[in-house]
Amino acid sequence: MRLMAVILVLLMPTAALAQDNGFRLAMPAVLEQSGFMQHIVPRFSLKHGIRITRVADTDFADARLGAEGVPVFAGLGQVWALQHDGHAGAAKFANWLRSEVGRNTIAAYQKDGVALFTSNVAPVVAKVQISFDGDPVQGEKLSFAHCGRCHVINETNRMKGMGATPSFGMLRTLGDWENRFATFYFLNPHPSFTQVADITPAFDPSRPPAIVPVEVTQDEIEAILAYVATLAPADLGAPIQSQ
Repeated sequence: MRLMAVILVLLMPTAALAQDNGFRLAMPAVLEQSGFMQHIVPRFSLKHGIRITRVADTDFADARLGAEGVPVFAGLGQVWALQHDGHAGAAKFANWLRSEVGRNTIAAYQKDGVALFTSNVAPVVAKVQISFDGDPVQGEKLSFAHCGRCHVINETNRMKGMGATPSFGMLRTLGDWENRFATFYFLNPHPSFTQVADITPAFDPSRPPAIVPVEVTQDEIEAILAYVATLAPADLGAPIQSQ
């Protein structure tokens, strides 16, 4: 009798065995009422033999569709994410939703020929507006005083910069211009002739700077940064590539 039971278990379809991974899936009423889950869930269950019981978002559940978790689809004005605690069936459901078959199934749900949901859930990266505490008017004056001997600051000294030295407008085209200006005293050739109060070490007496030193404070650097932030990047015709 035991041998017969073992044989029956071995002969059971894989899909039937997978029913042990069935789980309760909670979701807000607006998603349930959309009809979308009635389209998605049976197709997944038929493919993988995993039963999903849909429940209200206030009920006990093994997995939840909402704002938290792994983004799986978008629709009804928001991105929907699947959250679970490692349940095998829920994890397989999440992977299926992000697979090619799952993505096609999501796109196939339409009303009046219009797709209401999409699998395109790449996060939108908000552009952060950087602000500086320094005084840009004072920063312009400091830029001419400390940097104008080598760099073209603006149209005022357009013909007075060194030929091999990039202008402030050109430097503004670089993606990391803020960091370059904030730490310029570490970037060659500046360390050999620049002193920042309470930051850079004193010059070696045996190796004095070859030119009149640039002596600035951190507050003055903040002012220069605030001024440079007001400048438009130079129009170079093509993006500049930094080495």
